[in-house]
Amino acid sequence: MNTKQEFTRLMNTQTEIALATCADGQPNVRIVNFYFDEAAKVMLFTTFGDNEKVKEFEGNNKVALTTIPHTGNEHVKAKGTVQKSSRTVFDAAEQFIKKIPDYKDIIEQAGDYLILFEIAFESAVITLDFENIETYDLDD
Repeated sequence: MNTKQEFTRLMNTQTEIALATCADGQPNVRIVNFYFDEAAKVMLFTTFGDNEKVKEFEGNNKVALTTIPHTGNEHVKAKGTVQKSSRTVFDAAEQFIKKIPDYKDIIEQAGDYLILFEIAFESAVITLDFENIETYDLDD
């Protein structure tokens, strides 16, 4: 398996992740849309500033994630850290809309209330099927 090629393909074609946090010793998971910024090597997503996950990030910035396959078992999973981006949702709008066309409506209707977050991780496990599972190091 060419792990870089498969990582890039999955980051470009899958649109959602299950994002796990932990606050007060209790895990919590939710589904969010994302896009991967290959140049910055970070995963980006938006959320409302008063959302529960924002409070959880402030208490513990360590997260785990997995992309959500819509067919088959192909997915990417990783552990990393989350932080508020120095960019805004409007800075990232073109990339979100290119990947998820309906995101245009979300940005137009709620963009002023959305905060852009970044997840940084050093490696990811790429699963294509039960026989093809490899780790990809983002620095390769």
